[in-house]
Amino acid sequence: MAAANKKIVLRNYVTGFPKESDMELVATGTAPSRVPEGTDGAVLVKNLYLSCDPYMRPRMSKNDGSSYVDGFVIGEPITGYGVGKVVDSSHPGFKAGDYVWGMTGWEEYSLIKNPSKALFTIRHPELPLSYYTGLLGMAGFTAYIGFHEICAPKEGERVFVSAASGAVGQLVGQFAKLMGCYVVGSAGSDEKVRLLREKFGFDEAFNYKKEKDLSLALKRRFPEGIDVYFENVGGAMLDAVLLNMRVRGRIAACGMISQYNLERPDPVHNLTAVVTKRLRIEGFLVSDHYGKYREYEEKAARYVEEGKIAYVEDVAEGLENAPAALIGLFSGRNVGKQVVVIAR
Repeated sequence: MAAANKKIVLRNYVTGFPKESDMELVATGTAPSRVPEGTDGAVLVKNLYLSCDPYMRPRMSKNDGSSYVDGFVIGEPITGYGVGKVVDSSHPGFKAGDYVWGMTGWEEYSLIKNPSKALFTIRHPELPLSYYTGLLGMAGFTAYIGFHEICAPKEGERVFVSAASGAVGQLVGQFAKLMGCYVVGSAGSDEKVRLLREKFGFDEAFNYKKEKDLSLALKRRFPEGIDVYFENVGGAMLDAVLLNMRVRGRIAACGMISQYNLERPDPVHNLTAVVTKRLRIEGFLVSDHYGKYREYEEKAARYVEEGKIAYVEDVAEGLENAPAALIGLFSGRNVGKQVVVIAR
């Protein structure tokens, strides 16, 4: 028996800014109703929620070896983080009925042959399952590792977060506030700035699109300089931050979304500050730290249950709307974590 299985596939490799037409919905596919006989150590998953993430943009281009992750395959389903329910399993670590999150396909059903490397079972299904695309999943864990381990913050320090209303940034700012830090965020609209101040509890926030001089904008909000910068955008913002860092400041380089669609990346002009201010800049991949995920899952679940963390999702309904949701990330259209609902 086979089930209908709609999927989103990549039509062509992308240069410059991606378009919805670079992807297409294929409605004629099928999926098995069980793990095929003789396929050991696999699971069949019904996908419920898909995560749209900035790291997916480089995967839409032909991989020249410079990316840390494999590119998408033309004509094959796009893959990314998602939440699903196990329909059938031939793997001893998973059973039918388990809720899971991890790497899956942009399709209604996915047959995953290495689930112990690709998936985590969900230990708190009583919480909103969509949160495992963000707060309780990769994005939340990214914020936690990047801030607490890479930045090594101290109580009372001055923290700046770029792209602060996104899936990662909104959580970094709140983790910093829980530590007793002074926190400022930047975002690309007045609506997002209000969200940072009123919903997420940032001390200050600004719309970078309205600032003629980013360095002066930071100077006004950090007259004594920045101790910790959580880097999500790169480009001109990074240049401005370097001029405003305090001596021995730390920068966690999580992402650089302003650069992903450029054929020629923006140069960084103020790197001398790294030397004169004795700065530490460290990039990181959250996948290197998954051994600590279960500890984070329990802590984040408590934060949610106790009301210590506010969380905002931007929800697109239906697999057919996934391409538009992903493209919207790169123009800042989303407000909060971008999620696509396939089934509830």
